[in-house]
This record gives sequence, C-alpha cells and structure tokens, in this order.
Amino acid sequence: MPTLIMDEIDSGVSGEIALKLGNLMRKMSKGHQLIAITHLPQIAAKALSHFVVFKDSKDARASSQIRLLDENERVTEIARIISGSNPPASALQYARELMQ
Repeated sequence: MPTLIMDEIDSGVSGEIALKLGNLMRKMSKGHQLIAITHLPQIAAKALSHFVVFKDSKDARASSQIRLLDENERVTEIARIISGSNPPASALQYARELMQ
C-alpha cells in the first residue's frame, strides 16, 4: 500500500474548501496510507485515527513522543483546534459533528 505524507497541505485553505479537501483525503485513504499534519479541524475530523506528538523532558533531556488517541481524546483534540486549550461544550459538539 503506498504511503502519502502531507505536511500542512491545507495551508491557505479554510471553510468549505477545507471540508471538501478533508473529504477528498478521506477517499484517498481507502487506497493509500495517508499521514497528514494539519491545524484545520475540518481536515483532522475526517481521519480514522489521531495521534498527538509532544515533547517530554526527563533527566534534563527533551525527547519527542507520539501517542494514539482514543475516541474521546480525538473529539477533545479537534475541539481544542477549534477553540483553544479549554474547549467549551459547543466546540466539543461541533467536533463530534465534523467527525460524522
């Protein structure tokens, strides 16, 4: 299976075009492994799996870590992209709607 890695392919895109791009990427993922780095909730919501990448500092050394998110964490992360670090109920609801 071919793998495609897209790093912020959605730069300069928003609104309806972002929704269409997300749907197109979802269709592409049926025949390819697609890894996308995005800051748009419309794109992120179409993914089947989400990972969070973060830095961890132990023993005065920083290392990059990656973790697979469960379903609730996926919703929360998309809501965070929509509204910031403490997403309100409305952002959580919108995230769920985008993910459908």
